[in-house]
Amino acid sequence: MTGTNDPRDKLLNEPMHRLQITIVAIMVLMNGLDGFDVLSIAFAAPGIAAEWGIDRAALGLVLSMELIGMSLGSIALGGVADKIGRRPTMLGCLLVMAVGMFMATTASGVVQLSIWRVITGLGIGGMLAAINAVTAEFANAKRKHLSVSLMTIGYPLGAVAGGMVSAELLQAYGWRSVFYFGSAVTAICIPLVYFLVPESVHWLVRKQPVGALEKINTTMMRLGHAAIDALPTITQDDRKRSIGDIFSKGLMATTIIVTLAYFCHITTFYYILKWVPKIVVDMGFAPSSAAGVLVSANVGGALGGAIFGLLTLKYDVRKLSILIMLISGVMVALFGQTPADLTTLKLVCAATGFFTNGAVVGMYALFAHAYPTHVRAFGTGFGIGVGRGGSVLAPIAAGVLFAGGFGLGVVSLLMAVGSIIAAAALVFLKLQDEA
Repeated sequence: MTGTNDPRDKLLNEPMHRLQITIVAIMVLMNGLDGFDVLSIAFAAPGIAAEWGIDRAALGLVLSMELIGMSLGSIALGGVADKIGRRPTMLGCLLVMAVGMFMATTASGVVQLSIWRVITGLGIGGMLAAINAVTAEFANAKRKHLSVSLMTIGYPLGAVAGGMVSAELLQAYGWRSVFYFGSAVTAICIPLVYFLVPESVHWLVRKQPVGALEKINTTMMRLGHAAIDALPTITQDDRKRSIGDIFSKGLMATTIIVTLAYFCHITTFYYILKWVPKIVVDMGFAPSSAAGVLVSANVGGALGGAIFGLLTLKYDVRKLSILIMLISGVMVALFGQTPADLTTLKLVCAATGFFTNGAVVGMYALFAHAYPTHVRAFGTGFGIGVGRGGSVLAPIAAGVLFAGGFGLGVVSLLMAVGSIIAAAALVFLKLQDEA
């Protein structure tokens, strides 16, 4: 039986099929690759420094290379996902990531390793923009924000798993084993995406490339829906739209607001992720204890993201994001007043991670909601790409403040301001209906 209904309406308004749930689960796994890679390189860094005899300045350069690559990849490849499709972009990015991680094991110096870290970052950045769009476009309207939230908590889950696996691998096999493992897990994701993740129906309807009707019907039937007789009509004005529309009159304010909010909050978020181990060690605890505190922050982050997603089923995502960002700022400031007690530090960092990552989840949900289909990946990629500049700025700014003689309490209070500014910016955000 066939019909003429818009397939996008069926996906938005009808219950999610098990394949849609599977697709969201795969996107969670793919986002986990980002979390794994970020924390695993931190664990591998001491072994790299010891083997090559490099100082902290050189090591810091290596650690920043991936973040630079991610920023560039998010901006450049997010637009590619809107032009050629979500599926080929994801497959290409996974291949780049797998190669980049594997080739990092062949590096014999800082320059070579930095090159492969930039390449790996390019793949991760492009993948992040694509998977956010895929998650939003395969979820129904009721569970879209929940699905995007679950996808986003892949990051802290991957960070926790990355830390645990890396610790075991480093003890037995050395720093290169971390990258071998990361490359293998990334390579496994390639057939998962190839066989289980079809091209986005929303993208196919919007772009209508050759064979679009056949691809849409194949996907709809896999999802338990009837085929359609013809493609929905796309007006001439719609066909003229391009990824540059995120800078158009209608979307410019949205782009400025969400990018500013993401940048400012990420500055606060990465202050905790990057400085917690050093701060805890400076309090007199062992590095292993410091790593445990950071794991607590990521566990709290995963829990916060999951609960945020559940709350979006009942509450407005923008208002919820603003509230959690405000609490995030308070928690980061409170962290600066925490006494040198390991149990208390773990609890406070877990609670801080709960709200800081919950706010990151909120931003991903807002990216998915704020942009229409034809610019969803590029809008997300641009916001993430520019916003990741905050991840580079955060450890530098905090380091300058500490070097200037400011104590933990003052530095934490100043770094908490990022979340407050982000919350203030979101007050002016106006969300559009699904398009």
